[in-house]
Amino acid sequence: MEVPQGKKIILFDGVCNLCNAWVQNVIKHDAADTFRFAALQSTIGQKLVKERGIDVTKIDSIVLIDPGVAYYTKSTAAIHIVKSFGGLWSALMVLAWIPEGFRNLIYDYVAKNRYRWYGKKDSCMAPQESLQGKFL
Repeated sequence: MEVPQGKKIILFDGVCNLCNAWVQNVIKHDAADTFRFAALQSTIGQKLVKERGIDVTKIDSIVLIDPGVAYYTKSTAAIHIVKSFGGLWSALMVLAWIPEGFRNLIYDYVAKNRYRWYGKKDSCMAPQESLQGKFL
């Protein structure tokens, strides 16, 4: 499958309940239809991280790819995603002022405990038929 032109790609842990809830939240707030999604465990997810030299042993929860521009990981990816929502979500942009290293300490703590706190699935989620076009 090819990456659609003009779309940003969110790679996520497809078996993580917290990550799947985050994806559903992004879909709900993506009024401009900016994002497409793929599980890190999927063939295309693996291809995209390999092309960018991303070590998934260190980044295993969220990657935002803006094709031809850059990719973002961890808390920086989350901030860039939320920025696109507009409205009150824009208030969260103040988090960008916090040094990335500190933000990622908190992010890594949550990521490390996400399965214990939120659980995980045996396999990646299958999107509803109406949302299949948003998944690569």
